[in-house]
Amino acid sequence: MLLENPVLQRELVINLRMLRGFLLLFAYIALLGLLVYSAWPAEQKLDLARPEKAKGLVNLLFLGQYILVSLMTPSFAAGAITGEKERGSYEMLLASPVRPSAIVLGKLLASLVPLGELMICSLPIVMLCLPLGGVSPLEVFAAYLAMVCSVALSGMICLWCSSFFTRTSASLVVSYLLILPLALVGVLVWQSLEQIGEARLAVVLTVVPVVCASVGAILWFDISRRLLHPPDLGSEGKQVIDLETEAEQAVGLYINREDWPDRMFAPPKRTSFLPENANPIYDKEIRSEIFSQGTLMLRLVIQISMMLALVVMAYCLFIAPQHAAWYVAYVLLFNMLVGPVFSASSVTSERERATLDLLLTTLITPWQMLWGKLFSGLRVSSVLTSFLMWPMVLACLMPLDYWDNLPTMGGYFLIVAVTALTTSLTALFCSTLFRKSATALMATYLITTTLFMAPVAADVFVRAFTPGSGAAPVVETLQATSPFSAAFNLPLETEKGGNLATANPVVFWGFLAFYLLYNTGLLATVTWLFQARWRVSE
Repeated sequence: MLLENPVLQRELVINLRMLRGFLLLFAYIALLGLLVYSAWPAEQKLDLARPEKAKGLVNLLFLGQYILVSLMTPSFAAGAITGEKERGSYEMLLASPVRPSAIVLGKLLASLVPLGELMICSLPIVMLCLPLGGVSPLEVFAAYLAMVCSVALSGMICLWCSSFFTRTSASLVVSYLLILPLALVGVLVWQSLEQIGEARLAVVLTVVPVVCASVGAILWFDISRRLLHPPDLGSEGKQVIDLETEAEQAVGLYINREDWPDRMFAPPKRTSFLPENANPIYDKEIRSEIFSQGTLMLRLVIQISMMLALVVMAYCLFIAPQHAAWYVAYVLLFNMLVGPVFSASSVTSERERATLDLLLTTLITPWQMLWGKLFSGLRVSSVLTSFLMWPMVLACLMPLDYWDNLPTMGGYFLIVAVTALTTSLTALFCSTLFRKSATALMATYLITTTLFMAPVAADVFVRAFTPGSGAAPVVETLQATSPFSAAFNLPLETEKGGNLATANPVVFWGFLAFYLLYNTGLLATVTWLFQARWRVSE
């Protein structure tokens, strides 16, 4: 029986009794309620024959929920199996009488129950918008059905990623790289079929459930097969992977740490003595620590990002160069997801292995520890991000419209560089404060999402629903915290169009000034924590 599933019962008892579930539900419903209150039509009389505002409000609630839930799904599901490995209970779970399929089902449902609570509790708020006209109850039902199917598929993707990795951080970043493109496709399909209501209902009620169920079933059977015959049995999921053996068995991208450019982000292990003035922390981190669990996550990240970049690059840089800022936005999003992974475990991994106190009693200075941890993660993330910037270098070298926009192109590169430094430094800051790597990574994602994307979302909301309100100047000022806004406000003029009429370079300079202060403050705080070693130890 489903209700007698021991995995599901244990996960629900633990998760539903935690305070964070109630706080998340309160914050989620409060945010949706605030959005509806702010966007509610101010007219005393509504023209039901022209329900554009009602449709816009419902679309805002649905698409906003869909994006938020898609972003939250990995935080609940990506650590379902890797968490067992990190706690040392993975092999006990596999040795129990519970079948692998029941384990997968229990983990999936336990991960989706908190998300289901959020969606169900948001339904009354959406129903408040129906009297405004323009939206039928059937459309609301179809929207929620599509969201439920999509979230279930996203949860299964997260479990599938969790079964391959030994660290929750690796599972998280790969899950995001797979889920976010699917979420974007869902938004584009929903919006493109807006004028064809019957066709959209037909697609949502028939095609979406079938596709999600089919792909989810395939992933379910594959996860069950891996749990039935686990390749890492006997090591509690903590084995150090031999990179030469992994390279021989690798499918797709092959990383040779001896050759360029692979040695730029994954240098080979040292076979000689450490030079006299070398930083031992930096050398250990970059050569052994970051890739001690293999390069599977790194290879997947490179392949997925490159495949997506081909499509975005071809259209935004060469077919429609007036949209070059969109390619920069793709690179920034990639760095937001991947950059923190290599720094969020810098200090927490020492705590988890109980080696932090030993490290703090060595003769290595706090400054050596700090810059060794920071630059090792920054080196990997910046090199991976720079791979995606090579098409922009090529576009500047070719006889295209970019020759007349070289200052703007230089601004794009500067924005990406500042963002890479910010994500790595924020991850190191969170790693210093928190005890678990997964917690530090999620805190980094929360901070960077708030700084980078919340101002953009607020600007879109204000322009659509309250353009003349007093909040507009405040939102415009907050754009300085977003690299996306800085990129889109740089002037770009091509033969096919441009943004000279709407560009505001002040946002770019405000962005540089803000993150100069922000990064300086973080660096000073982390340095102070490392100098007072007992603060880091605790």
